[in-house]
Amino acid sequence: MELVVTKQQAKVPVTVYRITGDIDGNSYRLLENQAKTDIEAGARFILLDMTDVGYVSSAGLRTFHWIYARLSEEEATAEAAKQRSAGLRDGTYKSPHLKLYKPSKRVVQAMSLAGYDMFLESFDDFQTALDSFG
Repeated sequence: MELVVTKQQAKVPVTVYRITGDIDGNSYRLLENQAKTDIEAGARFILLDMTDVGYVSSAGLRTFHWIYARLSEEEATAEAAKQRSAGLRDGTYKSPHLKLYKPSKRVVQAMSLAGYDMFLESFDDFQTALDSFG
């Protein structure tokens, strides 16, 4: 897996990860370590460009969840936590901090089976994805 990080200015600064290759047990740590570095440096909005990702294993899904959890912790107000919990229960919550651009059908299927489509929003248009933040 290869990872290229860029910054885009939308309504808010968005960190974009262009990922090439599968996200699996051999590669997930690269994504996790990069996210840790960027979140510690102040990143609050991350878009995963999945255009060139063919497969995401359970290790990759866990990494998505790890990133989601770290970004959610940064927004740890009582009201935000209450809204997130209510939305997750009724299936309406989508993360305002972590989103996906162009995941393959196979990746969407894996996310759906794992329930990740409940909280991770996907986009097919890059500008729409950027505009969805903030």
